[in-house]
Amino acid sequence: MNIITADDDIVLFGTLTDPELLEIVLGAVADAQPVALADHRVFTAAGETFPLLLPCEGAQAEGLLLKNLTDEQVARLDYYEAPYGYELVSVVLVDGQRARLYTPTDNQYGKGEPWSLAYWQQTMGAVTREAAHEIMDLFGKIAIAELVRKLGPIRARAQARVNARNDAPPVILRKGPSRDAVEVVAQNRPYSRFFAMDELTLRHTRFDGGTNLVEREVFVAVDAVVVLPYDPVRDTVLLIEQFRPAPFARGDLNPWCLEAVAGRIDGGESPEIAAHREAEEETGLHLSDLVPAANYYPSPGALSEYLYCFIGLADLPDDAAGLGGLDAEDEDIRSMVIPFATLMDAVRSGEVQNGPLLICTFCLDRERARLRADATPA
Repeated sequence: MNIITADDDIVLFGTLTDPELLEIVLGAVADAQPVALADHRVFTAAGETFPLLLPCEGAQAEGLLLKNLTDEQVARLDYYEAPYGYELVSVVLVDGQRARLYTPTDNQYGKGEPWSLAYWQQTMGAVTREAAHEIMDLFGKIAIAELVRKLGPIRARAQARVNARNDAPPVILRKGPSRDAVEVVAQNRPYSRFFAMDELTLRHTRFDGGTNLVEREVFVAVDAVVVLPYDPVRDTVLLIEQFRPAPFARGDLNPWCLEAVAGRIDGGESPEIAAHREAEEETGLHLSDLVPAANYYPSPGALSEYLYCFIGLADLPDDAAGLGGLDAEDEDIRSMVIPFATLMDAVRSGEVQNGPLLICTFCLDRERARLRADATPA
């Protein structure tokens, strides 16, 4: 196949060969043609999910050649690739023509398994496209260094939006219409760091058939997991205690809170994977199984956060308690192992003030007899 190229054409061999993602990044449908690069193959970067183009004698990497790009489109591509340390370099294609491609400039990534576009589209495509919308909304507004600091929260918020589309709770009692009955009249995001704040003007259908025009502020958090570790043989639970700034800001005389293990779901994670990871990070526990407890919005009037709650089955001897948390996140966590009856006493006395822990406790109370019967020999 003979393709006439120019030195300023760009060739892509990774995630941006996904047509939907490429359109989001370019802001337009691409003028793209199939192309190949001899003696190269696309691998997964070690420990990552994104691809890496590497020399591989006798192989041939299949990609896309982008032609007739505007200066703004090249700048948009640069903006999207720069946070990962990728820059444009010149390359000779199979037919001897020259073009440019994005490649890491300091070899910071190791070689993983061969990368598959189809597998990536199935597992990571949706969350990557969602994140790309937010990333490209920042094009021309913030510098690359600031964008790099925002990538984690951006991907976590993207994962939450994907989860919201995929979750399908039953609709039996509710009579309200779908989200298609809501019109976004105006939307502004005046604040975005670990959390974000959206100012919304919405028009939605009323139950009486009319419409409402409302102005609302939404605190945009991410999806999170909550895990209450439980040992059904010993009938004990593991709680954690840590400082929380929100009770402090309210004026609480004791802003150290009793909680279950909890943490955000990162981009590309399932709730189950996040639950196991958080248990390990906060307490060093290995959970043998997860029992679904409840999934819910803790404060849907103003907060987008959605919680996936589990009972985490674990072996909890007395020495399972200790200190934990990630230094990188300034976590200072004390864990304790107590009888389930002691937890219920703390609930009754009001010492447990944490909503997710309360819900997990009540769900464990519901499931406790079955879990103990399954775990204890007759």
